[in-house]
Amino acid sequence: MTEKLIFELSSPGRNTRYVDDVDVPGKDIDISKLLPAGVIREDLDLPEVTERELVQHFTRLSRFNYSVDGGFYPLGSCTMKYNPKIDEDVGSLEGFTRIHPLQPEETVQGALRIMYELQGFLAEISGLSAVTLQPAAGAHGELSGMLVIRAYHRQRGDDDRRIVLVPDSAHGTNPATSAMCGLQVVNVRSNERGGVDVEALRSLVSEKVAALMLTIPNTLGLFDENILEVSSIVHQAGALVYCDGANMNAMLGQVKLGDLGCDAMHFNLHKTFGTPHGGGGPGSGPVAVRENLAPFLPVPVVARKSTGDGDTFFLDYDRPLSIGRVRSFYGNFGVMVRAYAYIRSLGPDGLRHVSENAVLNANYLMHLLKGTYELAYDRPCMHEFVLTGKHLKDEGVRTLDIAKRLIDYGFHPPTIYFPLIVEEAMMIEPTETETRQTLDAFARALLDISSEAVAEPQMIKEAPHTTPVGRLDEATAARHPILRWKRE
Repeated sequence: MTEKLIFELSSPGRNTRYVDDVDVPGKDIDISKLLPAGVIREDLDLPEVTERELVQHFTRLSRFNYSVDGGFYPLGSCTMKYNPKIDEDVGSLEGFTRIHPLQPEETVQGALRIMYELQGFLAEISGLSAVTLQPAAGAHGELSGMLVIRAYHRQRGDDDRRIVLVPDSAHGTNPATSAMCGLQVVNVRSNERGGVDVEALRSLVSEKVAALMLTIPNTLGLFDENILEVSSIVHQAGALVYCDGANMNAMLGQVKLGDLGCDAMHFNLHKTFGTPHGGGGPGSGPVAVRENLAPFLPVPVVARKSTGDGDTFFLDYDRPLSIGRVRSFYGNFGVMVRAYAYIRSLGPDGLRHVSENAVLNANYLMHLLKGTYELAYDRPCMHEFVLTGKHLKDEGVRTLDIAKRLIDYGFHPPTIYFPLIVEEAMMIEPTETETRQTLDAFARALLDISSEAVAEPQMIKEAPHTTPVGRLDEATAARHPILRWKRE
């Protein structure tokens, strides 16, 4: 489809008007008396098209989008899974969408109750004591959790604890979050099994360490076999363990991070608990903490008090040790409602079934592919796994080329070149919502691409071939994006 057909539809004199004159009050108002002269334009350079062309244009563009409702989305670390539409229906109920955060508390008791009960559900799932729902996304949850840990140490007089240990297999936001808190990041290497190197950790802990920031399962898709020993080493040094809960889809109902030594963690409601993920939001990153950290959580938290007329829910601001607000109002409420519906509809057994299927799907797909693509760490994975495409480098084909060719097969590419500790990495997360037939088709595509790369490497390097535009100059697109229509 040519660029002219998509964008250059304008023809002088075309418009979407059906009625030229209307008999309604105010139609003859002089707009110059309502707006400053500097903002009024006599001539606006917009495309001149009919309504039919307009609808056709935007409908056509919408079909270029790839969505989880339309296809397989195996983005490792992102948990791009299909979410039940009943959660959307519940989140769209008028009683939830037509309330305002400045309403008196007595008029939004239902909303406050949902928030209060969701706090309790997340505390139970994590094995921790208290929860804030305020953070707007995962990285914001990390920031809030690390600010809580910093406040805890300062309140105890441990102002010198300014080091955060971050494994090399952690999420990329972990070191950035620590730096934003004014803390010093020290890297901890992985061992040959893909977990934290225990001896390296022992050599790094000291009275200056505030926390270990651990992603579990890590970005290799592996559960750390030494997690209890790792937590013990950190706690013996007087430091705390922060767990990045972005990969919680692998552990729902299987294990509580609090039982593994975690002191604070965040959830990604938009990954794990029934809210569409992607497109810039909305997200939600609640933080759960142990009882000793609860006084430092952001204000307000939703609390309950019993009266003669039953329970009343309120926003508790009486928290003198709190780190304060971390965002306007009380969090992304619509995401909370969807997560509440997801948890209530599945129940404990259903949540456990989610993680069982996520882990099963990942291991099944991994075994289909690991004979052709090298497996970074050859042991059972959790919800995701990391392959490497380095065996094709002799053909001049890189992981980026494999990802682009997958588009021709109708699949969204997986995460590539992450984690950084794996050369030519492909990070694949099938989630629990995909069928065996989908996994088989995806595996066949990757196996075929490996064969194509040997037989026709140039064809792979020029992929994709079936899209409206070919391979883009990604560096230029990032630095100089064209975000609006311009008349030629």
